[in-house]
Amino acid sequence: MDYHLQVFVMVVKHKSFSRAAEELNLTQPAVSQYIRSLENSIGTKLLDRTNKYVRLNKAGEIVFHYAKEILGLYTQMQCLVDDQTNKASGPISIGASYTFGEYILPHIIARLQKIYPAINPSITINNSKEIMDLVTNHQLDIGIIEGPFKGSRLATETIAEDSMFIVASPDHHLIKKKSEITISELEEETWIVREKGSGTRDAIDNFFHITQMRPEKWMEFGSTQLIKESVQAGLGISLLSHWAIEKELCHHYLKLVKVKGLPFKRYFSIITNNTYKTMALKTFIKTLHQYLSNKDKTSNCTTNDL
Repeated sequence: MDYHLQVFVMVVKHKSFSRAAEELNLTQPAVSQYIRSLENSIGTKLLDRTNKYVRLNKAGEIVFHYAKEILGLYTQMQCLVDDQTNKASGPISIGASYTFGEYILPHIIARLQKIYPAINPSITINNSKEIMDLVTNHQLDIGIIEGPFKGSRLATETIAEDSMFIVASPDHHLIKKKSEITISELEEETWIVREKGSGTRDAIDNFFHITQMRPEKWMEFGSTQLIKESVQAGLGISLLSHWAIEKELCHHYLKLVKVKGLPFKRYFSIITNNTYKTMALKTFIKTLHQYLSNKDKTSNCTTNDL
């Protein structure tokens, strides 16, 4: 039955019997037979299909949700059995929030692949809330998220402290001031922030709450890269992770605004939803810890140098 679910998920993913057949190396009639067999087993149709479209009906939405979870658990079970050979190999699904996923995770994966080429990682980048949901539903083996941890079902471990700084364009009037900037001066500036659900947005909201700041104007963007480009262009200021702005500071595309009480601190945590961890997952976590413990020692340009 697990293969029937795999075929079903692939059809939904591609919204096409023919494309699902191509990816699974099956004929289209074989895919149709698997879907009919699954529908007969469930006792109802799961897909509305015509010559123009294939889409889930209400029953199909339920089956699709649980099918992904069942397939995830099946993969974990198989990997745990395979781990009896004590070899770090096989698939591992990793989720990360944007800051960690875009600026830290690629380096960890590169190190992992160099030492353990038999591990096959797949990466999902999303905001912290979405990553938590995917781990909770067994669609990811591990998540790396920003901000405070919320979720009693998940095991969590704090892995790193993150320093956040206010940045502006090198030509911004705040940069030219020799004295430290006051909170009241920051309220008058245009702030460029991430969307709700983002760990970076949570950090900024927390910063506003602690400082009792009420900015007069802000813009909401869905990408840290877009925020950096916008700040560099002079649209406003933002509070960003030192990991996200390291290159821009080194090349003087952005400058730190001197504000008393900064940097603002937050934390990254790993979250899992499994009692048993595969050898591949244990190896990834070990590699992650090793990389983070050495990162500050190997950094070529830090905020302290600027």
